[in-house]
Amino acid sequence: QVQLVESGGGLVQAGDSLRLSCAASGGTFRNYAMGWFRQAPGKEREFVAAIRWSRSSSGYADFVKGRFTISRDNAKSTVYLQMNSLRPEDTAVYYCAADRKGFATDDTNAYDYWGQGTQVTVSS
Repeated sequence: QVQLVESGGGLVQAGDSLRLSCAASGGTFRNYAMGWFRQAPGKEREFVAAIRWSRSSSGYADFVKGRFTISRDNAKSTVYLQMNSLRPEDTAVYYCAADRKGFATDDTNAYDYWGQGTQVTVSS
């Protein structure tokens, strides 16, 4: 059973940066595509970024392009989300997810495993 544990969330001011981490265990991490999603109160969970196992292919939601960067360290079984120039509208619970098929899509239904989430709050 794959377990994903996110960390790095917190309360920051607009314009600040945070780096989220997601540590995986119990599976063949290097074969999985990994994604980051977020869910704000009263809203549906939405795609943020995803990366394939090879690290050469990644994708982003339009609202984070140029501000967020997804990366992974297969030796550490960890995926990261570097978030710069944070805005109040980025406030949400951020979840990482693993896709055994390796496609790194923006579809929540494509992901097999999910973490418990980490809260990010951006004040204005």
